Formats: sequence, C-alpha cells, structure tokens
Amino acid sequence: MSAQLTAISLFSGCGGLDLGIQNAGFRILAGVDNDAAAAESHAVNFPEAKFFEGSISDFTEDLARSLLGPDMPEKVDLLIGGPPCPPFSKSRFYRTDKPRAMDDPVGEVTITGYLETLRWLKPRAFLLENVAGMAFKVHRETLDHILDTAKDLGYKCSYRVVNAADYGVPQMRQRFILVGVRDGDFDWPKPTNAEEGSSDDLPAWVTAGAAINDLDTEENASDEGHVAGGKHRHLLEEIPPGDNYLYLTAKRGHPNPQFEWRKRYWSFLLKLSPDMPSWTIQARRSNNMGPLHWRNRILRIEEVKRLQTFPDDWYLAGNVERQWRQVGNAVPPLLSQAIGTSIREALA
Repeated sequence: MSAQLTAISLFSGCGGLDLGIQNAGFRILAGVDNDAAAAESHAVNFPEAKFFEGSISDFTEDLARSLLGPDMPEKVDLLIGGPPCPPFSKSRFYRTDKPRAMDDPVGEVTITGYLETLRWLKPRAFLLENVAGMAFKVHRETLDHILDTAKDLGYKCSYRVVNAADYGVPQMRQRFILVGVRDGDFDWPKPTNAEEGSSDDLPAWVTAGAAINDLDTEENASDEGHVAGGKHRHLLEEIPPGDNYLYLTAKRGHPNPQFEWRKRYWSFLLKLSPDMPSWTIQARRSNNMGPLHWRNRILRIEEVKRLQTFPDDWYLAGNVERQWRQVGNAVPPLLSQAIGTSIREALA
C-alpha cells in the first residue's frame, strides 16, 4: 500500500467506526466526543490519536490545528462520524411529545456540527452513519440538507440502508450509511453473508450462538446481578428462544394470555435464539427490554462486544451501564471495515 491514508472521527464513542476504518487501512488522527467515558476508552484503544472531549459545536478549525498542527487539513483524507441517532429513530413515532430531526436541538447541533467540520476540513471523502430512520420520508428535509451541502462542497454522494448481518456481523442491525467522495468513484461493498436459504453463493448470516456460545460456561452461567425480566421473570422463562412478549398473547393462541397484542414495545422480553443473529443491541442496558440471553438473563458486556464484533480485549471505561452505552451506540467494526475498504479503493 502507498502512504497510509488518514481519518478524523466525530462522535467517536469507544471507537467502533474508527476501528473498522483503521482495519481498512486508515490511520485515526483524532477523535471527538463529549462523553468522558468514551474519551477514556478511545484514548486507550487509539493511543496515537489526539482527542477533543467536548461539544461538536466547539470543535473548530483553530482547535483542530492546535491538536494536529498547522498543516492539519492537508493531511486528512477522510471524515467519519455518526451523529447521535434519537432524533431520527423509530421511537419518535411513539414519543410525539419530542421533536424530530433537526427540529430537535440535539439533531440540529450535531448535524450542523458535522457539516461545518466537513466545510472547513475539506477531506477527500466522508462517511456519515445513522439509524435507518434517517432515510424515512419524514426526515427527507434533513437528508436533502446534508446532500445539498455536500454537493455544494464538491462531493459525489451515495447512500443506502445496510444490514450489518450481510457483512458477517452476528446481528441484524440496519444502519443508514452516506458516503461522499471528491474524486474517484465509490462502489458499495458486496455482502459477504445472506439470510439462510436466500442465496446459493453466500454463507448464511453468522448466528448469536456461533459468536457467544463459548462464553456461556457452567462457571458463569448465572452471574449475580444479571437477573432479567424483573417482575416478569417467570414469563420470560416461558418464552421460547427467538420470540418476545407476543408469544404470551391471545392472538398467538396462548392458553393464559398475559399481554395484549402489540401494546408493548417490540423488544419487550425479546429473547435471542442461538440459531439466529442477534437483534439490534440497544444503547441502554435493561432487565426487560431485549435482546436478552436465551438462558433468561441480561447479556454480559463480553457478549455484547462479540455481537458487535469488537475484540475481546477492547477497553471500555466506566461502570457496566456506561460500558454498555458505548458498545450499544457503536457501529460494528466489521461493517465499518467493509465500507472503509471501499472508500480506500475509491481514493486509490
């Protein structure tokens, strides 16, 4: 490979997106996040990278030059980042009391901050990641704003919603990915896996069992502090692997219905199956919102890291809740590596 390409990361978290981009051949020059635990995690996992702990609105060109030197813009090939997703998530369909997209102050600050950084940094390419909801029609105004801004800055853009399971991640995680390049042509990476029975050419999705079964030994099969289900624990134990609270409804033919049909959030008492990929790992650790382990317990951090394709020794700062939040918010490194490899090829 010629001289190593470089990247700056926004909304870095513990570095899931960064790790995949690094594995694709880029050197991470700097990260940005306003979370202290994420800053500590990133510093340990990327010891050569600089880091700014603070709001994206305060990450200015002058500050970046002070971190990376006066010739900073000329040595950055790629800008990456996933602005916080709640303003674009499905939950806003239910939380009608909260504003959407850039009408939400968080959405306005973070999207604007990303685009302002893109404006003064002018890297050769950029990658913007978010929840699948970014592509919903209701958020079209925000997406058009991003695309129009990037076009005005000279980028050719391409976007789509991808499933991490199609790239070897043992998790059905739908993510919106937008890539812009100044020169060259970006081609989306071809999937490496497919839903079982849907392809004669590709291996089946990697299952949760394949990813974490070896961690579930007799010695740690019922760790203290990992009780799932809360007051509904006895009901959780009745639900088969791969199912959720709907199993306990009259519509599903349960002889003693416990819940009404679709009156709870879909992940309520959601249980993994060892024979399927995991469902999306959430950013909040919960005793009744899944995915939960098929052994009727909350997943452990070691297992969540595996389901997100982090290395076992990936450092996470803070207590278990803060560690979970960092992993749950991350882009699976195996997915970002696939995207990053295609970006690298476009810049060759």
